[in-house]
Amino acid sequence: MNMNKFGFISLGLIGGSIALAIRQICPDAQIIACARRQSTLDEALAAGAIDAGTTEINDLFADCDMIFLCAPVAVNNRFLEKLKPFLSEKTIITDVGSVKGSIHEAVSRLGLDSCFIGGHPMAGSEKTGFANANPILLENAYYILTPTEMVRQEAVAEYYSLVKKMGSIPMILSCQEHDYVTAAISHVPHLVAAALANLVHDHDSANETMKMIAAGGFKDITRIASSSPEMWESICMSNTENIADLLDDYILSLQTISKAVRSKQAGFTYDLFTVSKKYRDSFADLPKGPIKKIFACYVDIPDEAGSIASLATLLAKADISIRNIGIIHNREFEEGVLRVEFYDQTALDEAVALLHSLHYCVYPRK
Repeated sequence: MNMNKFGFISLGLIGGSIALAIRQICPDAQIIACARRQSTLDEALAAGAIDAGTTEINDLFADCDMIFLCAPVAVNNRFLEKLKPFLSEKTIITDVGSVKGSIHEAVSRLGLDSCFIGGHPMAGSEKTGFANANPILLENAYYILTPTEMVRQEAVAEYYSLVKKMGSIPMILSCQEHDYVTAAISHVPHLVAAALANLVHDHDSANETMKMIAAGGFKDITRIASSSPEMWESICMSNTENIADLLDDYILSLQTISKAVRSKQAGFTYDLFTVSKKYRDSFADLPKGPIKKIFACYVDIPDEAGSIASLATLLAKADISIRNIGIIHNREFEEGVLRVEFYDQTALDEAVALLHSLHYCVYPRK
């Protein structure tokens, strides 16, 4: 790999995770960053993610091989103009935004088509900031590249190779196709999750009975409603037409469902779930999309003092790390009284095998 110097504009969850991943695969590379807060830079320096930092764009970026724009979509567009005076002939600019059309337009307006390759690592978390950055966040995640027509093919190939070395799955799309696809599988679902969370909030009683007995299914489908309001405002204002068109289609489908349910149309919901189940069950499990895969199982344990501690101790002795553990109070849609969540598929598989061998009743999450 010919890239020796990498620059980052903003250093949050995604930018920080990429910087850490590059540090692992290119330990001798020079990595610099610009962030709004000096505390973020200090944290990244202490973690070894970067070699130098600044709170404003300057000639520190003059000889970078690749610069990652990692701020919200609208902000990235403004950073392009500030970076332009410091770009060298070898520099490739990329971004990590989940909308590509607007930044490609800004690139063309500034005459930077020959040095831009859009990027979108389809991984993330409801958590934000460099403190939550992790190089494994990118592993097995699709990482979409949207090169301009004028950029060097060697640069595209080198970026493609870098993505693979980070453990991600590279895919090349046009910026137009990217924005339509991500509107359907990421942007609209986030809005639906937020609307559903607010629906329950608005219809709950004063003593919050709905919130109290919300089952795992409701929590799973609304988990992404906890995402960054700033980021999603930027996305919705950038991919407006695609999101609105798909939302209109979704609203029409909900209206059709509502009419069928209200009129007790026999067979409608059966067919609805038959089709949706067949399609959803066909999804591959390994690649992570923008809605992160959860590795969890449900376990039956006796309702007695020390049961949870005993199970946690068994897993700890086997060097299996638990990400989260909790009692399921509403089991209408969940099997098992205890929900145990792990960091990855390997830990989940090892835990299920261990608990089965010790005669626990275990129900893997589907």
